[in-house]
Amino acid sequence: MSGRGDAKSTGARIENAIPILRVRSLEASIDYYLSVLGFKVDWQVPGSMGSVSRDGHSIMLCEGDQGNPGTWVWVGVDDASLFDELAAKGATIRRAPTNYRWAYEMRVEDPDGHVLRFGTEPRADQPFED
Repeated sequence: MSGRGDAKSTGARIENAIPILRVRSLEASIDYYLSVLGFKVDWQVPGSMGSVSRDGHSIMLCEGDQGNPGTWVWVGVDDASLFDELAAKGATIRRAPTNYRWAYEMRVEDPDGHVLRFGTEPRADQPFED
């Protein structure tokens, strides 16, 4: 393949991509994702693996297996008011909302050191951070 847009479709389409994050305690992680980040539990096998989602978009959590510590995940949002909501609930903010050329985003750390980059369109009324 020589570049973007050159791939020939075989008819099969990608439906979605769901990150799998390695966690120390599934119970503690699910509690954080529910009470602080506003996700809901889709399913879980206690002490093993579970899926949480918000607005129909999932993240899987796997206790002591799969994935690597400190994974970063981009989470696109449609409204920057999420930033205020997460801060008010006590989210661990690694970076306050910042205007970049690619997005207006904030970085939130979960109990296992994974970083969720919640972002929306860049703000036209603010300068860009380099």
